[in-house]
Amino acid sequence: MLSSVSTFLSAIVDYAGLFPPAQLSLKAAMANYAQYHASPDAWMLGRFVLPASYLEEFIALLPTFPFAQWPLSIIISQDFEPVLSRVQSLAAHNPAIALQALEFPPLAATEITALDLLPQVETFFEIPLDQDLTPYLDVLRHQGASAKIRTGGITAAAFPSAAQLYEFIFACAQAQVSFKATAGLHHPLPGEYPLTYEPESEVTAMPGFLNVALASALVYWQKITLEAALSLLQEQSADQFLLADSAISWNQHQLSLRELAIARKQIFRSFGSCSFVEPLAGLQAMQLLPKPKLSNKLSKPEPQTGQELGSKKI
Repeated sequence: MLSSVSTFLSAIVDYAGLFPPAQLSLKAAMANYAQYHASPDAWMLGRFVLPASYLEEFIALLPTFPFAQWPLSIIISQDFEPVLSRVQSLAAHNPAIALQALEFPPLAATEITALDLLPQVETFFEIPLDQDLTPYLDVLRHQGASAKIRTGGITAAAFPSAAQLYEFIFACAQAQVSFKATAGLHHPLPGEYPLTYEPESEVTAMPGFLNVALASALVYWQKITLEAALSLLQEQSADQFLLADSAISWNQHQLSLRELAIARKQIFRSFGSCSFVEPLAGLQAMQLLPKPKLSNKLSKPEPQTGQELGSKKI
C-alpha cells in the first residue's frame, strides 16, 4: 500500500452500522466492528458510532465480545446534561469504553456556548447547510470544538450539492475549524449510486469521500481556488488522481505526505458510514488497496432484534 494512502485515509471511517440504510441490530453492528478491527483493513477503521440511548444495551453486550476496548463516538440527541454525566461516568468506570468523541444535533450558537465540553474528548456539532455558517463556526473555534456536515441519507434530497460542500469546506478552513461528515460517503468517487440496499432502490448523485477529503486538504493548505475545488468535488475519473508513495495529486494540485497528515488532523477528521466494506471495495476497484479481506455478509440489512432506529440520523 502507498504511504500516502495509508497516511491520508488512516482511521477515516467511523463505523455506524446501526443507522440506515444498513440499520443493523446493536449486536450485529458490534460483531461487524469487532471483525473489522481484527482484519488487515483495521488501519482505515475509526470509532464505533453509538447513540447515547443504546448505552445500557451496549454495556450488557460487552461480555459477548473478546474486545479489549471500544473507541466510541457517542450521539447525543436530547437531555444533554444528564446524558453527558452518564456517558462520562460509564467511560470513567468501564475500562472497555474509550470515549473519544461526542456528536451533537443542530443547536443554536448560544446553546453551544453554554455547554461545558469534556476535556480530551473531540466534540462535533452538526451545522445545517441552510444557515449562516459564520456564527456557528465562530462559536466552535472559541469552544475548541469541531463541525459536522450531513452529506447524505436515504432520500435524494438529503445530499448536498457540490457547491454547498465547497462553501462549507472553505468556511471551515477560513474559521480554522475541523469537521467530520456523516452519511452518504460510501464511495471514493462521486457518481450515481443506490440510496438503500433494496433490489429496486432509487439511485441518486452522491459525493465521493476521496474528493471531499482531498478538496479539504487542498483548501486548508490554500493550494486550490473555489472554482477548482468545485471541479474536484465533481471529479468522477480515477485517472485524474495521481497517487505516489510520498504525495497525492489532482490536476497538478499536489499534497506531500506531511501535508496530508496535518490536513487530516486540522480540517477533515473522518466520515460516518453504515458500511465499512463499501469504502474499502471502492478503493480496491481504483487499485489503491489490495483485494478486500472482509466478507460483505454482516454489512447487509438484517431483521432487527433489538430497539428499532427507524430513520434516526447519525
